Amino acid sequence: MQIRMQQTNYRALSVLVTVFFFWGFIAAGNSVFIPFCKHYFHLDQFQSQLIDFAFYTAYYIGALGLFAYSSFGGKDLVGKWGYKKSIVLGLLFSALGALAMILAVNGNTFAGMLLGLFIVALGFSLQQTAANPFAIALGSPDSGASRINLGGGINSLGTTIGPIVVAFALFGTTAAITDEKINSLDLNKVVLLYTFVGVLFIIAAGIFYFSKNVPKGVLDEKTENANKALRGMVVLTILLLAMFTPVFRSYQTPEAKQIELLNKEISQIDKKLKLDGITAEKVLQNGAINPNAAPLQAKEQLENQRAAIKAPLERYRMFWLLGALGIVVVGLLLFNFSAKKNQQGWGAMQYPQLVLGMLAIFVYVGVEVAIGSNLTELLKQQDFGGLQSSEAAPYISMYWGSLMIGRWAGAVSAFQLSPKTKLGLQLLVPLLAFVVIISANIIAGYEMKAFYYYIICVCIQIAA
Repeated sequence: MQIRMQQTNYRALSVLVTVFFFWGFIAAGNSVFIPFCKHYFHLDQFQSQLIDFAFYTAYYIGALGLFAYSSFGGKDLVGKWGYKKSIVLGLLFSALGALAMILAVNGNTFAGMLLGLFIVALGFSLQQTAANPFAIALGSPDSGASRINLGGGINSLGTTIGPIVVAFALFGTTAAITDEKINSLDLNKVVLLYTFVGVLFIIAAGIFYFSKNVPKGVLDEKTENANKALRGMVVLTILLLAMFTPVFRSYQTPEAKQIELLNKEISQIDKKLKLDGITAEKVLQNGAINPNAAPLQAKEQLENQRAAIKAPLERYRMFWLLGALGIVVVGLLLFNFSAKKNQQGWGAMQYPQLVLGMLAIFVYVGVEVAIGSNLTELLKQQDFGGLQSSEAAPYISMYWGSLMIGRWAGAVSAFQLSPKTKLGLQLLVPLLAFVVIISANIIAGYEMKAFYYYIICVCIQIAA
């Protein structure tokens, strides 16, 4: 049964947007686990990004699986179950992922944690597949995009406060999260955090299941033949695996093992310097002849040796990663080119707006997540300020918050308002969102005075 209604079902929409909050809360909370896993499991920057890799690969695998089912079965699995049931099952699957995370933490295994995050995100994949069309179906199709934008605004609220809440749960504070705090983290707190997260998933599933305001959203429409598109996506997936294999294998090379040994030697020198209270500044103040300079010089030599080995290895990895990027872009464009010649078996892939939309979301999500996950490490570099993790946190919050400002402004159109009221809210809502971001960080204990000037950017956005 096709779900279409002219009046927006605000009660159902209010329940639906709660899952949008979960996606942002958990995804942005990963930014806390990245530096923790990097230090705790002694990972390099690329290895630490496997957290995001595992998380978002689950979205790809989940969507590909649903597409394969519809291609072979002739019906959309989400439509067959109904939007409501699909979201409930997705939440329960994410709860199972939280349980896997707890078991992995107890086993002190990084691979297990990646598997747990993969399962959580696999549940998210099912939820998002159902939630976005569901949001469109809960009112007039003309304002469907605005309802999705409203969900995106709630999602951004989750990304803004998620890292703050996760940091407080793990460290007992939201500010001054130094590398020392990360290294001294009690793993039992990670267990408690994901126990709490798993319970939240189950509660949300219960709210959805028992809510009488949320329609089932079952669709009986048959899917069109897209066997060629499925074969193309499978080939693309195999090629991506071929591109990533040399990257992962490079960590078993003699050069990689030598880098690992150098890292251990540098770490031992750092511990000794810290124990003796020796810093480069003190050595410079006391003069170059000071015997304290010897360990620092040894550390510098080891770092130079590591950099000389690391540079060609990283270029090798980047070559294959760029190859993976090229496969996605060129592959999708080739699919659309082939579909134009013969539409049979390509399904919706024959439409350029779908292919270009896939490329757009690919680039957008890649950039959005990569910036959020790597900005702290970038700001810790001397060329970019040399900030501690705690000092970089407000920048991360403002980054995610900036996305929230734009989405909140766009979400105004989701409500049936008079032109004057709508215009007024489009002027006020971005300012309100900015105040929420600043207030949340001040409450968390961060110094935000330097960010007050950012209101100029908000005003420019309002004017645009």
